[in-house]
Amino acid sequence: MKICIYGAGAIGGYMAVMLKRGGADVSLVARGAHLDAIRQNGLKLLMDGEEIVERMPATSNPAELGVQDYVIVTLKAHQAWQVVEDMVPLLGEQTAVVTAQNGLPWWYFHGLGQSSANLRLHSVDPDNRQWNTIGPERVIGATVYPATEIVEPGVVKHIYGNQFGLGEPDRSSSARVDRLAAAMDAGGLKTRFYEDIRDDIWIKLWGNLCFNPISALTGATLDVVATDPGTRSLARSMMLEAQTIGKKFGANFRVDVERRIDGAAGVGAHRTSMLQDVDKGRAIELDALLTSVQEMGRLSKVETPFIDSVLALAQQMGRVKGLYPTFPEVAVIKPAMAS
Repeated sequence: MKICIYGAGAIGGYMAVMLKRGGADVSLVARGAHLDAIRQNGLKLLMDGEEIVERMPATSNPAELGVQDYVIVTLKAHQAWQVVEDMVPLLGEQTAVVTAQNGLPWWYFHGLGQSSANLRLHSVDPDNRQWNTIGPERVIGATVYPATEIVEPGVVKHIYGNQFGLGEPDRSSSARVDRLAAAMDAGGLKTRFYEDIRDDIWIKLWGNLCFNPISALTGATLDVVATDPGTRSLARSMMLEAQTIGKKFGANFRVDVERRIDGAAGVGAHRTSMLQDVDKGRAIELDALLTSVQEMGRLSKVETPFIDSVLALAQQMGRVKGLYPTFPEVAVIKPAMAS
């Protein structure tokens, strides 16, 4: 089984080493000093007090790798959009593309039902670039729960977790999902099949859409955002707006809002990924986590005053710091005017 990890950063590097240990034929698309170190020394994973080193083909040019059985995209949503044409040499007739990313995916409306057949999420796929180049029929949806980080070029540290969700956008059972799950399980990655992977995407997004921008705006860690009365109330209001939108499109929320917030508080003094990006001067992932939800609110005619306000503040902060917009061609989605 040939698997390409497209974006062998923290999560991608972790997945690559574990899949390789499980017997898969793994290759990497990476860049910069990280790629140089992998080529020279192999990819090192620090986990449970061990140093695990695996050597595998690594390149910045996907054309060198040839057609794959699976391409697992672990880039951020805006990065994947920017390089989608570069993925084409990896794609054969039977290649599956696994979107292992945060936020609402570009293929969201594929297989959802006739009433949604002509809808697209332009906030995460301007000009339908991924829809037209990859094709939604190739996609396997995924959710990612481990926490990892790159501690130096070529070295990934596993912090906690090994769980991944998998599912077909059209809610079917498929041999290709079964084969991928078996390869991941063989390497020690714990998979769970979802009849509708969108349900799990919403559960994960539910927290990210509020905790990430609030922490990035305030500098507060997750435990503070989730327990301070003011920010907890704001997060709850944003989540309730998102829940209304998700349910309009058939999503099932298996936990309630208070439990989801309490779970975040229990993680402790964690610096969210968006706060870390701001600290490190990296582009912030607003469109996949928040603009996409706002767009779905407009499509479903659900008002989102709390989401609109936090998004506007985060966008302005990002522009002032030179960290947004992440999609150069995304048009700003204006709040609906009150009647």
